[in-house]
Amino acid sequence: MRISDHQHPIDTGVSSKPEATEVISGLDLSGKTALVTGGYSGIGIETVKALTSVGAHVVVPSRDIDRAVQALDGVIPADQIGAMDLSDLPSVTAFGETFARAYRVLDIAIFNAGVMACPLDRTQQGLEWQLGVNHVGHFALLRTLLPSLRAAKGARVVTLSSIAHRFGGIEFSDMNYEHRPYDKWQAYGQAKSAQSLMAVELDRRERDNGIRSFAVHPGGIFTPLQRHLGNDEMAEFGWTTQDGQPSPVAQKLFKSTSEGCATSLWAATADVLNNTGGVYCEDCNVSSVVADDSNAFTGVRRWAVDGDIAERLWTETETLIDRR
Repeated sequence: MRISDHQHPIDTGVSSKPEATEVISGLDLSGKTALVTGGYSGIGIETVKALTSVGAHVVVPSRDIDRAVQALDGVIPADQIGAMDLSDLPSVTAFGETFARAYRVLDIAIFNAGVMACPLDRTQQGLEWQLGVNHVGHFALLRTLLPSLRAAKGARVVTLSSIAHRFGGIEFSDMNYEHRPYDKWQAYGQAKSAQSLMAVELDRRERDNGIRSFAVHPGGIFTPLQRHLGNDEMAEFGWTTQDGQPSPVAQKLFKSTSEGCATSLWAATADVLNNTGGVYCEDCNVSSVVADDSNAFTGVRRWAVDGDIAERLWTETETLIDRR
């Protein structure tokens, strides 16, 4: 296995559960351009609010323009919201090309949008929905953004992974669930492992061009991401009580949406990471690597940060896209 020497906790000077305002305190991003997918819901809105509050010009792609405009009213102008559907690769490419023509330089890209534990469905190009939206759609977007990211000469790319990466690594023999039985949680785990691995390989390929990338587990948060889960299932996980209220465990461990976006903001802006990249982060720090059978609530499994797996996935994803 090939795992970065940087994949271990560091002295960050930031608490493990800060508010977004704590992470961005003292920053000035005036003149910087950022892009946030999923920036009109859940922790995405908080991410956009935080970046704009310190001067960044933030662009938000959305498959529902009207909803995004309403959600971001008073945060960013409507002309900074563009049409894009991560489940439709031509839509992703069209948005990315339009963005690249409008913005020669992109300083920060946060791939925040995602779906979780949904019933089996397929994207417009026939990809399993969770892999297609969470990973392949963002990968296709990244390819169009690379020239603008390189032009920044110091860009950061943040991909939203999850502790759920431990539900499953990449099944290269059938990533798309064309032959094996579908399991919504294994599929989510595979997609979140893929998002972590994309950060690992992007950093290896592009760090000499000034691009550093990070995978982030935002923490447990109640957001619209849970829309495909019933309360019985969330109660079984220990997240809620039988009457639908946050459980004592959730009240102790879960984060607010402002706290949930903090690690993304930290990875996108922290000076302490200037010479680091290609790592999985949580709680505003770089994570420890844990054993594959670990029951700990923190840490990253080896398969989600392994450079050999990351390199293979990059090639396989390019092939998936180019064949469709």
